[in-house]
This record gives sequence, C-alpha cells and structure tokens, in this order.
Amino acid sequence: MTPILWRRAEPRDAAAPSLLGGATFLASFAHDHPGDALIAHVRDAHGEAYYAAALADPKQTLLIGETPLGAPVGYALLTPPDLPVETGPDDLELKRIYLLSGWQGGGNGARLMALIMDDEARRRGAKRLLLAVYEANEGAQRFYARHGFTEAGETVFMVGEVPFWDMVYIAQVD
Repeated sequence: MTPILWRRAEPRDAAAPSLLGGATFLASFAHDHPGDALIAHVRDAHGEAYYAAALADPKQTLLIGETPLGAPVGYALLTPPDLPVETGPDDLELKRIYLLSGWQGGGNGARLMALIMDDEARRRGAKRLLLAVYEANEGAQRFYARHGFTEAGETVFMVGEVPFWDMVYIAQVD
C-alpha cells in the first residue's frame, strides 16, 4: 500500500479536504441518507469555503494525508468542542476524520489516531478528545472503542433538513 504522509494543512489546501469530505461522506452515507439532503449537506458542510474558514481559524487544526506524489487521501479536523455534553477548557473535538476507502485498513486509521492524540491533542494541551459518530456506523464505533473512546451522550446531526442520531464519545488524552 502506498504510504500516507501527514502534515498540517495550510490555507492553500482548502480544496483537498472539501473534495475528500464530500467524497467520503457520500460513499459512507448514500445508502441511508436521502439524496437531496445529502447533496445539500455536502455542499454546505464540505464546501471549500468551510475549510478555508477552518484553516484561517487558529483554534482549529486540520491534518492532511497525501501520497508521496501529493494526492490527498485523508484528513482530520480538530476544533473547540461543540457537542451537547459538559466540556472543559482543555477539551478538543475531533470534528472530522476521513480516509478514502483504498487507504482504510492496514493500520492507516490507527496511525492517524495516534498522530491526533499523541501529537496534536497533546501539543494543544488537551486533556480529553470528543467526537460524534453516527449510531448506525458500527465499524467507526468499534474503531473509536479500540482507541479508548467511550460513549458519553447523544446528539442530533442534521443532514439538510433530515435529522440523524449520533453518539458522543470521549477519550482521555494521555
């Protein structure tokens, strides 16, 4: 498998997570999300303007993974927490974590999670990492559990005008 080279994204990189986010969201959820709502969500929540704003915000960190030739294959976005559970000043939210399907498996997700928790979260002084995961995404739930996340609540995730239930998970940053 082609190795993934990870780096902190820069403002010039906004197009890459936009394309990756839209592609992976469609691939992951087209089977049970209505088409019009799915398209509206991808346009809004994964538009290039969204990522340009995230990259301009010093409170957010976007890690991008690329092949040795510079093709983007994954990313993770860390933000201040915005989930309906009690949070503290030392908490971070893993807002997005995506790998294209051809780069899933083989330890790539584990390497990315280690980079997130061991490098980025610690660098930012985080004590806990929070995330939300779709209740029907059992594979992601197992992945997060393997990395020390436990369920701490639930939230509604809107896709267009359609509500979906997400579970809120929390892990301690060692």
